[in-house]
Amino acid sequence: MCFGSFKKDNERVNEYFSKFRSKCFVQQLNIFKLSFLPLHNINNLRLQLTIPLFLSLFCNAGHGQTAAKSKLITVATFGHHRPIGVTVSPVSNRVFVSFPHSQPFQYALVEIKNGQAEPYPDTRWNKFVTFADKSHFSNVQDLTTDDQNNLWVLDAAPGRGPGGIGYFKLLRINLERDAVERIYYFDDLDKYKIALNDVNIDHVRGLAYLSDPGSHAIVVLNLATGKSRILLKDHPAMLATPGLRLHLDGKDVVDLHDNAFVSNVNGIALTTDKQYLYFRAINQLKLYRIKTDCLADSTLSYSQLSSCIEDMGETGICHGMIADKLGNIYLSASPDHAIKFLSPDGKLHTLIVDSRIIWPDSFGIGSDGFLYFSCSQINRSPAFNAGIDQTDYPYRVYKVALPEQ
Repeated sequence: MCFGSFKKDNERVNEYFSKFRSKCFVQQLNIFKLSFLPLHNINNLRLQLTIPLFLSLFCNAGHGQTAAKSKLITVATFGHHRPIGVTVSPVSNRVFVSFPHSQPFQYALVEIKNGQAEPYPDTRWNKFVTFADKSHFSNVQDLTTDDQNNLWVLDAAPGRGPGGIGYFKLLRINLERDAVERIYYFDDLDKYKIALNDVNIDHVRGLAYLSDPGSHAIVVLNLATGKSRILLKDHPAMLATPGLRLHLDGKDVVDLHDNAFVSNVNGIALTTDKQYLYFRAINQLKLYRIKTDCLADSTLSYSQLSSCIEDMGETGICHGMIADKLGNIYLSASPDHAIKFLSPDGKLHTLIVDSRIIWPDSFGIGSDGFLYFSCSQINRSPAFNAGIDQTDYPYRVYKVALPEQ
């Protein structure tokens, strides 16, 4: 639509667009109130008729209405407790959420029941003792579930000990018995350097794959022996692009000293057939994948393993990802307040756009046909806003319907 020559009203129009873009509260206003514009000429009449229609369309487009008419649904709210990890059991559709050890701290791991958070597997595990404690959670970073009805909990506290040492453990919890069955401690890795972030489980090969932004590498853990290998350390695909800053909500994500948020390899996604592991750095525009047969082959040299990496093209800034049974790779897209997905034909699609999607972080796929995810809002924290807390409370976990499966 064209607003013609009524330039004198442009300032008011721009003011409305700015407000509706950021808050999208057109639903709460009676749009006919825009009729305050005087009818001294035909151009103001056009304004009265076109602004309500345009803003209504604009608001719907920016608040979860896509071509697929996707709709954002709140699963649970957590007040001032920031959720990070999210996973959903493919067997029972039970939903689990993890929280880092920051104030205010309540629980490290919860199960969502009827919209309420309950400590899991019990209150004892959720009682913080020290970061070094081996029988309690300290800083739960990531979660994943498998088709054998296990919950895997990555408890990672990099740099939290004396001299900068980190503390790490991976727990396997049997969801039938709600009991911890095994714990891996990564004692063969340099805990002054690693910063384990995300984890996926491959029962076909008996391996766990973990992203390690600290070592700029992928860590492969043998689930039988407990031995680890660090692979592709410092490969360009593992590294943040020099000088690439996150630009969210109209500004760079930097601290008071202009230090930018930077993360090397971070999000990973294992395809459901266990054939490929997708990965990328946050400060990187490209998505990569590698055959898991290559990761499992301990005889390959660095160059041979590097040749297995496939460049999947630019997909934008992304924090977390997950694969569905159709081979779609779902990607967080913070700059666009969106969730996107790369289909097997290599095309990038938008699942949903909604202003409430702020730093979407971790994903889970339920047997109910929904994609679950957390919004950690890290860019809204005081550290990146001159000491001012810009968080949109309460913190939430959402879900959105998947494309037809």
